[in-house]
Parts: sequence; structure tokens; C-alpha cells
Amino acid sequence: MGLVWFRTDLRVVDNTALFEAVKHCDQLIALYVSTPMQWHEHHVAPIQVDLIRRRLSILREQLADIGVPLVFKEIADFAQTAELLVDFAKEKSVTHVFCNKQYEWNELQRDDKVGHRLAESKIKFSIFDDCCVITPGEVQTQKGEAFKVFTPFRKEWLKQFRSLSPAPLPIPKPMEEPLHIENLGDIALTYPPVDSMAWPVDEETIRQRLVTFCYEKVEDYHQQRDIPAIDGTSCLSPYLALGMLSPRQCIAVLVAVSPMCLDEPESGAFSWLNEIIWREFYRHLLVAYPNLCRDQPFQQWTKKVHWQSSSELLAAWQQGKTGFPIVDAAMRQLKETGWMHNRLRMITASFLTKDLLIHWQAGEQWFMSQLVDGDFASNNGGWQWAASTGTDAQPYFRVFNPTTQGERFDPKGEFIRTWLYELKDVPDKYIHQPHLWPGSDGINYPKPIVDHKQARLQAISAFKTAKEM
Repeated sequence: MGLVWFRTDLRVVDNTALFEAVKHCDQLIALYVSTPMQWHEHHVAPIQVDLIRRRLSILREQLADIGVPLVFKEIADFAQTAELLVDFAKEKSVTHVFCNKQYEWNELQRDDKVGHRLAESKIKFSIFDDCCVITPGEVQTQKGEAFKVFTPFRKEWLKQFRSLSPAPLPIPKPMEEPLHIENLGDIALTYPPVDSMAWPVDEETIRQRLVTFCYEKVEDYHQQRDIPAIDGTSCLSPYLALGMLSPRQCIAVLVAVSPMCLDEPESGAFSWLNEIIWREFYRHLLVAYPNLCRDQPFQQWTKKVHWQSSSELLAAWQQGKTGFPIVDAAMRQLKETGWMHNRLRMITASFLTKDLLIHWQAGEQWFMSQLVDGDFASNNGGWQWAASTGTDAQPYFRVFNPTTQGERFDPKGEFIRTWLYELKDVPDKYIHQPHLWPGSDGINYPKPIVDHKQARLQAISAFKTAKEM
């Protein structure tokens, strides 16, 4: 009897652990373990937990089609996982447990403990690299070290990808001896309820979103991906974050539609592939530098940066009341939908860390607590990139001007007016600086909470002082 333990790999297609389990076992049972207190400690967004809940119902149906029952269990946190797994395995006469690897520190410690406890009970434990196209640790410099900068990492990643061309695994064949279990457990997750219905979780719709994007949008992706008023991105990140979709599936469709994309770095298709490689890069970094999971900056000298502490300024940023329209519109989009356009993630992160000089971890945690596509590696990597504490760090000139960013990527204020209803009557000329509009007294919108020019100089000085120290 085999057991497949599902985590952030909520799919039956291209699931390495499931595929191997079906191949090696006559009978199979699947398990999902909810850990609400651990989610709380990791700042997981309620909307993402609701997405998990809805997807588990689909996964249960898909697994039933191949003769595998999915059992649902809930415990408080990771500390109780090993005991639950061993007890469940013994109860069901399981001799072999299969799962896909997670690379975050707490998850690795949990799996190590599970492995030891299972071994003590003479139960085999197989764990597979699955969430990356190329296994973390295999993309290295000529000295055998991890890459610290993205561009050379991408060059080596592409070189390996060309020689491997990894294809997605098919849906496993149905079990010859399907297992029947009376009580599978209701899929009821103990967590604050937030509706995720804007994000479909059925297999066909997710697949169609991927195909439609590759056929209809990817060609212009490099030109439209930075314009938030245009629906120019894939919006597949929630599915990648929870493993409803794998990066191999994404690339397989991309290459089928745009077979020359690897050789056309100026194309939209390559630009989207580039984003997938960034996702891989941040996972590879977690393995090479596990301290990234333990509140550490990648650039150690940046621990000496003197960050400001202001609950009022942080709250203004969180609620979208900074007086900078592009920042506020983005933050309100996040609060209302659980999602934010990638260009806006960079703008808002730069604003918090450079204009307000508030520690990047405050922003990292806030994003995780709101995002439907919350993913530790990508979120941490993105925040450290923006804060100039991470890879590719450029503290002296990576200070985005929120006003000029708004003028460049939302020139007529279409996105801004979508989310800042109070600015609907402000003329285009003043939409990025409404406090300068002669009629601004009649609108209920705050004046800028900081002078960007002064804040920029202060940020540069803070980083310069830290580096000299």
C-alpha cells in the first residue's frame, strides 16, 4: 500500500510523486494535511487558503477517477505532522510514502523529521524534486557554486534546458485495485473565510487560460506586461504557487505555440519564459542560501541599514492612502482582489523601502497576508530585489519615482481611476499629482505623505552609510 502526501502540488497531471507512486504500488491512498496555525505564522492569505479548499474538492474527484481516495486531515502546525503521518500510515497499512519536495526551511525540517519517524517504523519514504524545471543545485557556476546574479543563471539554465527539454508527465493510469474508504474527511479548513471565486479551480479552465494566453497574448507580452490597465499578463501565478499547474506544463505549451522562443530574446514569448526562469532562480537561491528563509537579507551588509519605524506610514501604505495615486491604486487592488500586477509590485515595494525607508520584511509579510498567489521564494526574492538587499542589488539607483512610474505605465490614469474612485473627475494632466489640481480641495484624497526627492536622498544615504560600516 502506498501513500501520496499532497502539499503545494495540487494536480494529477505532471505530478512526479503521484506518477511514481502509481508505478510502484498496487493500491494507493492520498492525504492532504491542513495546518492553520502554521499558515498563520507564515502569514498565508485567507483568500489563498480558500483557493486551496476549493481545489482540494477538484483534486479529490480527479484522484477518484484513477482509483485513489483523497483523505483530508487537519492539525495545528508542522510540529504534529510526523506523528500524524506515522499513525495514519500504520492505520492504513501503508508501506511507502511519496511526496514532492518543498525547499523552504520549515518545510525541510518537517520533512526531515517525518522521514526519520517513518524509517523508525520501517516505512519507506520517497521525496522528489518536482516544482522546478531544473532541480535546485544543478544550475551552477564553473566553480560549482550557486549563481548570485540572475543573467548568468539564466544563461546556464537555458543551456541545460536545451539538452534536457523536460516534458510534463501524463495523468497516471488508473489503479488496478482501487481503494475504497468510507470516511475521507470533510474539506473544511479552519481559517478566516475570504472568497476566492474570481479564480476558477477546475482543470479545463486553468488549462484553457494557459493555452489562450500563449496563443493570444504572449506575442505582445514584452510590450504589454508593464501596463496595468491592460490584461496583458498570464494571471497564472496562483495556480503555479499551489501547484495546480507546473512550470513544465507552461513551457510545453509555450514552446508548442512559439517554437523559436528560446532563440528570440526580444520576443514576448521569451519575456514570459524569462519570468518562469526568475521563479526558478529564487527557488535555487533558497536551497543554496537557506538563511533567506530565516529573516536574513541576501546582502549581509544591508543588515546595517537604519530602517525607519512608523506604524502610521506603514498603515497609509497598506490601505492605499499615501497620496501617490499609482501606489494607492495598486495597494487597493491588492486588498480588494488578493492580486497585484507585477510592475505595481515593484513600484509599491520600492515606495515602502526607499520612500518610506520601512523594512522590507514588513512589506513581504503584508503581501503574503493578502496575495492569492503568495509564494515565499518569489515574494521574498522580489522584495529583496526592490529593497536592494537581495541579488542584483543596486541601492544607489533602484529608487523608483512613483509619479514618473505612474506617468509611464498608466499615462491616462485608467488603472488609477479603476481603483481610486475619488479621483474619477481629476483631469489627465493632474491624475498622477492630484494635489496640484486647482480643484483638489473638493476631493477626499490625501496629499503625498513624503517628498520623493528628499526621501530618495535619505534612502541613498542610509544605504551608503550601511555599506561603509
